[in-house]
Amino acid sequence: MSHRPSPLMALTTRLLPFADAASEGLPMSQLLRLSLFQVSVGMATVMLLGTLNRVMIVELSVPAVIVAVMIALPVLIAPFRALLGFRSDTHRSAIGWKRIPYLWFGSLWQMGGLAVMPFALLVLSGQQAVGPTWAGEVLAALAFLMTGLGLHMTQTAGLALATDRADDETRPRVVALLYVMFLLGMGLSALIIGWLLRDFAPFTLVRVVQGAAVVGIVLNLIALWKQEKVTPMSRAERATPRPKFSEAWADLIAGGQAGRLLAVVFFGTMAFNMQDVLLEPYGGEILGLSVSATTVLTAVWALGALIGFALAGRMLSRGRCPYRIAALGLLSGVVAFCTVIFAAPMGSSVMFFCGAGLIGFGSGLFAVATLTAAMKMPATGAAGHGLALGAWGAAQATAAGLSIALGGGLRDWIGGLATSGHLGEALNTPATGYSFVYHIEIGLLFVTLAALGPLVRYAPSRPRNKNTGSARIGLADFPT
Repeated sequence: MSHRPSPLMALTTRLLPFADAASEGLPMSQLLRLSLFQVSVGMATVMLLGTLNRVMIVELSVPAVIVAVMIALPVLIAPFRALLGFRSDTHRSAIGWKRIPYLWFGSLWQMGGLAVMPFALLVLSGQQAVGPTWAGEVLAALAFLMTGLGLHMTQTAGLALATDRADDETRPRVVALLYVMFLLGMGLSALIIGWLLRDFAPFTLVRVVQGAAVVGIVLNLIALWKQEKVTPMSRAERATPRPKFSEAWADLIAGGQAGRLLAVVFFGTMAFNMQDVLLEPYGGEILGLSVSATTVLTAVWALGALIGFALAGRMLSRGRCPYRIAALGLLSGVVAFCTVIFAAPMGSSVMFFCGAGLIGFGSGLFAVATLTAAMKMPATGAAGHGLALGAWGAAQATAAGLSIALGGGLRDWIGGLATSGHLGEALNTPATGYSFVYHIEIGLLFVTLAALGPLVRYAPSRPRNKNTGSARIGLADFPT
């Protein structure tokens, strides 16, 4: 006689989010504890992409192009995420750990970068008594590189560890839970950091950033504790030659669609992230919002992303094509950037916050859908979970860094031309540089839709209703 769950257990599984993500190999208590590394990564991301870029541009008067380059520096490590994931797949230690060493050293790099960052930023803004004039740029660059290396190493190894421990049935829900924890970490830390910086002062900035560094490593220590079994390896096993990265990469892209999917992830991420370095300064310079108010933008963005994620999860559970869900996210992004653009001439902070939430909604749909598609990509041989997740993360993070640097440079260039009168009297306003970048992002969203079309065509289609008559024109039927 089969065992049937009680009505209370069935109700709990339906109502509580991710209540069915646990498995025998990864109980819920350990899964929630492991997910704390995503909270740490989300908190550090808020510092890099939210609070610090606003403080540098508005309060410390650092040129936007320098800020954009500094924030983009961590992305120099991003192309190596696939290699980091592959190395964690094949790492051999005396006690048998593969992922924990990468989690630990990633946590150290992340903490070290955040610990020295506020002092580097103060020197960068000119608040120094002795030392060479280039010290600020060098110190800030090192701090951002250290933090970026820690972020990428921690997140890649952590996602791979969770994927290893989950079974085939629960693995998508586990990765989805970790993504939600990343968004929650961004949202909560944005609110807390914004409250702590409501009265800005240089030494307050030092205390807040260094406090985030300490909290981050504490969360990561709790997350990795006893998450990987100790399985001692003999010296002969450790001496066995490792698989080559080129062979593992060939295994990953053997399915035929992996290359196009990575291109879609790259261009879509560029479209959504070019505004990362500009959204908060846009609110401060154009709409006159305070530091605390603009920091809340990150929480609004995270809330929109959570709503988008919930919708994506519901649609995926009903068998919807992940590529069509990604297309819905791209179209939502078009509406979002139009809303942000019109917030300046309307002088409406409400429209601005709504646009920020819609950007999060669209990017959440797009990220979850492409991550799900990447997990379903056929991979054989030496290609493991770390390589697959690392490749997706590398494409996403590389595009984010390039778009941030490009966005800052374009804003300074076009803004300078506009305010100097070279673009005419109608465009002689500080909002022109920002608006130009937002229009570029809308164009990139349509480019991504064109690249996505063939993937929709080759994706498994849903059963059609025989009573509906002729089929409707879908995304795959448009010329690409």
